[in-house]
Amino acid sequence: MKTELVTTLKRQATKLLAELREEKEPVLITEHGKPSAYLVDVEQFEDIQKKLELLEGLARGEKAIFEDRVVSHEDAKKTYAPMAQIC
Repeated sequence: MKTELVTTLKRQATKLLAELREEKEPVLITEHGKPSAYLVDVEQFEDIQKKLELLEGLARGEKAIFEDRVVSHEDAKKTYAPMAQIC
């Protein structure tokens, strides 16, 4: 992963963004020697967001299982199939 100073970002933003689009490699921006932010390509960011949504859904499902808030497939069909016919 590439690392750049925040001053480099300020002075060469256009160049860094062009490299980011071309190389698709995230850039770690540091400020006073410490990590401050990451620059990532738009497609990468959107892909990460989709993956996070999926993981959050899986976590909610696991939590429901642990809290015993689940129903069998058969019970779900009995409960929700009549509603589907109404819609």
